[in-house]
Formats: sequence, C-alpha cells, structure tokens
Amino acid sequence: MKKMTIVLITLILITVPQIFAETKNASSLQELPPYYNWRDIGGVDYTTPIKDQSPAPTCETYALCAVLETLMQYQEGELFEPNLSETHLYFYAGGTYEAGGVHLQDAADYLVECGVPDEGCYPDPHRPYDYPFESLPGWENRTVKIQEWGWVEKDDEAIKQALIDHGPLVICISVYTNFMSYRGGIYNTIEGEREGGHLVALMGYDDIQRCWIVKNSWGDKWGEDGWIRISYDVDIFISPCYGGTGFLYVDGVYGNFKPDVPRVYIERPDIHYTYILGIRIPTLFRDISSMQKAAPRIFGRNVVKVSAENTNKVEFYLDGELKAVDEKSPYRAVLRTLPGLHTITVLAYNEAGNMSMDIRDEIIII
Repeated sequence: MKKMTIVLITLILITVPQIFAETKNASSLQELPPYYNWRDIGGVDYTTPIKDQSPAPTCETYALCAVLETLMQYQEGELFEPNLSETHLYFYAGGTYEAGGVHLQDAADYLVECGVPDEGCYPDPHRPYDYPFESLPGWENRTVKIQEWGWVEKDDEAIKQALIDHGPLVICISVYTNFMSYRGGIYNTIEGEREGGHLVALMGYDDIQRCWIVKNSWGDKWGEDGWIRISYDVDIFISPCYGGTGFLYVDGVYGNFKPDVPRVYIERPDIHYTYILGIRIPTLFRDISSMQKAAPRIFGRNVVKVSAENTNKVEFYLDGELKAVDEKSPYRAVLRTLPGLHTITVLAYNEAGNMSMDIRDEIIII
C-alpha cells in the first residue's frame, strides 16, 4: 500500500506539470485575438500624428520615436501627443546623411544610455545633407529612455504576440515602385523595381483582412493618411536586418514625458509649399537641382507665423541674427531679406524661462 501511494504521488508530480504546460500553451494560442491595433486599444488610439521625414534618410529614428510616443501615451493613459526629436536621436546616435542612415542597434542603445528629448530641443530642418548640429542646452533633463530592446523572431504568431506583449515594433521592409505610389487599400502585390530598404512602425494586425497595420513617416498625403495595410501574402519584410531579425521591440519606457517647456511650430512658411503673394499652394516641382527639396519657396513678403503653447515670448532669427520679438499670440513677424536660401529659427520662452525652438529653411525668390 505504501509503495502504491508513492507510485501514485510520483505519477501526479510528473503528469500535472505536463498537463499544466500543455494547457498553458493551448491557452496562450487561444488568447491571441484575431485583431490587435494600437490605434484601437479598448476604443482608444494611442498613436501620434503622422510625420514627414523627407528629404532625409532618417526612417530608423522616425520609426523608433513613433513606437516610443505610442507607449508613452499608453502608460500615461492620456492622449497628450508627445513629440520626440527624431533628428536628435539620428545624429547623436552616430547617423549621417552621407552614410545613408544610422545603425538601428546604435539608435536603440542610445535610447538605453541617453534617451531622446522632445522635438523642441532639436527640430527637424528637413535638409538632405549633413550639417553642424547641437540640441538646446539642458536637453539631458528632457529625455525619454528605454530599459531594454530586443529582436522578435520572424514568425507571424511571434510578431503578433510581441505587438501585444511589448507594443508597436520597428520593422525593416523593402520598398518597390508601387509601394512609393501607394494610395490605399491592402497592399498585396509587388510591382516595379526595388527602390531600397525602409524602416516603419508596425502598429497592429487584422486576421479578418489578413494584413499588417503599419505607420509610415512620409507625411499624411501618402497612403491612407500616412498609413498602409500590408497583406500577409506579400513578404516585403527584410530579415535578417541590422544583424537581427528585422523586428525590434522596446521595453521599459520611462523619463520626462511632459517637460515644462513651450511647444512651438512654424506654421508659415511650411515645408513642401510655395507662397505667392501670401497664397499657399503645394510645391509642384520639388526636384529642381538648384533648390533644396523641402524648403518652402516665397514670392513676395516673407511673413512668418508661429503656433505656440505654454509660451509668453517668441524670438525670430534670420540666418542666426535676431530680427524680431513678439510677446503676444498669435506670434508673427515680417522678415525682410534678399533672394536666396535662408534659415528661420524661432525660440519660444515660457514664464519659467524654459525654451524650445523650431527651424525652417526657405527659398526667397523675389
């Protein structure tokens, strides 16, 4: 009787963990929902507005910041539209336009060690060339960091599980001619030449429509307001990529999510637009070799308009020289200059004396 009892106990000790493990595995498979989208977590869209990286090859840091901004809002449980500095992360992590980008692992490691500040520390001037760069003094106190990052296996189920467990992913894809001209619908056919590699933020999946839900950084005029749905049947994923699988997750986002600083943006002149006697129209011919692609073109008065929050003073600089100060919203200035390429810099200050900036290159025609 004693021996039988021992045998029964031994069988239970061996069998129960196996049953539990099998049940757990079956449960995890069943728990994977047919639809998951960071634009719709319990009816809430935790993503931030679409941005435009052009004409610089900064897709790695735009994708990383898109992931971080989404996780910041999710952790706070509030849609406060954080705006991180992709250009700071790009250059400070060792990227150069001449080399064609920044190593994704270097950018991820930089997020662990140093973090990335808000856009007001280093706004994107949308230049297609390397130039001297430096973020505002004190940027180190305005950063968001991560505790770790890693690679996800190139397997549909593993990718879906990582989207749920970790959040949005940075992914490497091949870009073909018809991807560049994509306007909507589910992208399910590769057409044309391979134009190169690109990094984007994978935000979700849909088993009903059999597609991945992806956020791009080519502005909201591209695709479905800046988004694309990629069919499961079209394998444009690049794997391996950057020495890993090409599917990168981040974990443990922390830091100064809401620094007490101004938010400032140059509304006029805006990139990719031409201003004729004050009338704004999209720039039709961007690829003129003698003109900077993204720089707005001005015919007539050079009027600068700024939108700003948490601000009580804005300084307007032209080519590094202070030209005007406005202490009342709406903030604006008329800057007189000769024809040619010029740079507008605005510095916004709040009551605490903290500042943020925005930069815009422009081409004065007459």
